[in-house]
Amino acid sequence: MKKYILAALLTATPLFAQEAKPLKVLLITGGCCHDYAKQKDILKKGIEERINAVVDQVHTDDKSTKPPLAILGNADYAKGYDVIIHDECAADIKDPKIVEGVLAPHKAGIPGVNLHCAMHSYRVGNPGKPQALGTPEAMWFEYLGIQSSSHGPQLPITITVADEKSPVTKSIVGWVTGREELYNNIQVHPSAKSLATGVQGAGDQPGKNNSVVVWTNEYGAKKTKVFSTTIGHNNSTVEDPKYLDLVTKGLLWSVDKLGADGKPAPGYAK
Repeated sequence: MKKYILAALLTATPLFAQEAKPLKVLLITGGCCHDYAKQKDILKKGIEERINAVVDQVHTDDKSTKPPLAILGNADYAKGYDVIIHDECAADIKDPKIVEGVLAPHKAGIPGVNLHCAMHSYRVGNPGKPQALGTPEAMWFEYLGIQSSSHGPQLPITITVADEKSPVTKSIVGWVTGREELYNNIQVHPSAKSLATGVQGAGDQPGKNNSVVVWTNEYGAKKTKVFSTTIGHNNSTVEDPKYLDLVTKGLLWSVDKLGADGKPAPGYAK
């Protein structure tokens, strides 16, 4: 009788109660201007060390602004994944049909996480001109929630958290990055919510050296959850524990696995 009681107690402990399948994450990297060969592995290792997740990679070593990513032309590329991380730099992939295919999983409800140069990718129209919602030129920006067109010099960015109680941004309160690029804001759509802003220097030019750098968005009819940060140019930033914590928490938020205390839901902590 005692061994049956012991077995019942063991199966009731958190160790057993919190078992969960790992999150399936697809990380897309490649293209212009960044050390994706190293950053893809920094991100994979950092995420898998922090949470119960398996990160698969789609990568190309191509350094052009039109990288031949394996996902292009395949609207089902995200089948079986819980969340997609876009970390590609593909400014000159402009064919609306191709961009629609990249967006197809997110329109269907699969969450997205977007890092740094993903904000300057898939630009169908002129990114420096505010694009009207509902037009082909705006479709990638509608998904992101913010339209950006350029960045300034590589200088430290002082982060100001908009809501210090947010479970996503708790770990970056008081953060000043190393040398980083501050992306501008051409438009911030009503569906987007700013979580943190960044300033270089005096920060006296809103939209240029004072911009939203961390935010969330609800995309499309499914209100797909999308998390983005424009931070993440240099390897020294990407491997910073604060940055990896931020990306991981944003990912967990997008799949509804982040608690109000900033900790992973049961079964998803390492």
